[in-house]
Amino acid sequence: MKQRKQAGSIWLVNDKWYVRYAERRIVDGVVKRQRVLKFLADKDKGMRGKEPPQKILDAAEKMVDAAVNNCSVPTGQLVNLVDFAEKVFFPAIEKRLKKSTVKNYKLDWALRLKPLVKDDGTALKNYRTVNVQQWMDSIAKDRTLSKSSLKGFKSFMSSLFKEAKRLGYCDGNPVVGVLVDPTARGPEDTYAYSLEEIETLLSLLPEPASTIFAIAAYSGLRRGEIEGLKWENYRDGHLHVEFSVWSGKVGTPKSKSSRAAVPVIPLLAERLELHRKRVGNPTKGWIFNTSNNTPLSTHNVVNRVILPTLNVCRHCGQTEDDHLPHLLGEKKACDGYERDECRPEWHGFHAGRRGLGSNLYRLGVPEKIIQKILRHSDVSTTTTYYVKTNDADSSAAMKKLEAEVARLRAALQASRRPIESETAETAVTVN
Repeated sequence: MKQRKQAGSIWLVNDKWYVRYAERRIVDGVVKRQRVLKFLADKDKGMRGKEPPQKILDAAEKMVDAAVNNCSVPTGQLVNLVDFAEKVFFPAIEKRLKKSTVKNYKLDWALRLKPLVKDDGTALKNYRTVNVQQWMDSIAKDRTLSKSSLKGFKSFMSSLFKEAKRLGYCDGNPVVGVLVDPTARGPEDTYAYSLEEIETLLSLLPEPASTIFAIAAYSGLRRGEIEGLKWENYRDGHLHVEFSVWSGKVGTPKSKSSRAAVPVIPLLAERLELHRKRVGNPTKGWIFNTSNNTPLSTHNVVNRVILPTLNVCRHCGQTEDDHLPHLLGEKKACDGYERDECRPEWHGFHAGRRGLGSNLYRLGVPEKIIQKILRHSDVSTTTTYYVKTNDADSSAAMKKLEAEVARLRAALQASRRPIESETAETAVTVN
């Protein structure tokens, strides 16, 4: 049945104009008629009486029409944001988005957005850009959050309202036009291993950690892609990226462009064949697996092998944990732990992937080729995040510039000598 057109009633409370109207909503699965009180504007200074001016009447009519009279959202879909997020949005995206994305969205919802909206009583269809901007500004007060974290939060909200619009729960996406705080801290500097550091790490790490890191540094595969490698994927001199593992769950690579073949240089091919021999010459199954024949967790490799190998005491060669008595009365390895600075610090497998991009660029490989090797969908991602330069690169570049300028200057001077000698005899003065 078509709902009767409402005009709403205007109220003046503490020198503030409000409009009150009624709308149907889904509450606990039941359609209920609820009264709504919405702020319109502050009362103009110097205005006497309680009769609303024409601009307040117009604003009230516009708000009631948008919320009730001209609302295209069916009654059965007039829900609040909490109900939509938890009963519609998350069940829907769990079927089509990657588990890592869903996890991040759920964290943003539980820790940031839900506390702001769970008690405001606003129907999903009534949120406007100003409301979402207020949420963003409130979240940005946490100065520990970086600009990229705030952009991720905005992306989550946009995804939520896009789904609501697509399913008919609202008419637009109020996230459009929302701004991220420009004063939020920028992303932390990322690290890229040099060829010298890579070779040092490979010489220090035991197997299979050494081969795992070699794949990251010499083929650019991501952690999940390394965990998802099967022997069937290693053929024709290439690693064919077909799977990715996240939290022990096997899925597809990050993007369509990520699902591709990466050339294997002889140095890496030799390591892979030695690893194959060590594990019994298999032709099928996970390249790095556990005793239960599941993908080996690189997270465990880092904590159990890589960090204890790299973070050792310069005095006694023992790990930092060895200097802490685990049992009462246990003797410490030595009097004080000091890390051996001769060993490279661990910056993660992705530092090997960034290192590949940076090292290829340093060797003169074109950016588009590096993009293809790293399997980025956009070359700007490659140049912005995966091509790192250092002071030595800058100095070398300036020396090349200096040499080129000197060469050009000498050539110009040589070409000018005959002209100067010819014109010297007929020089004139110009006043």
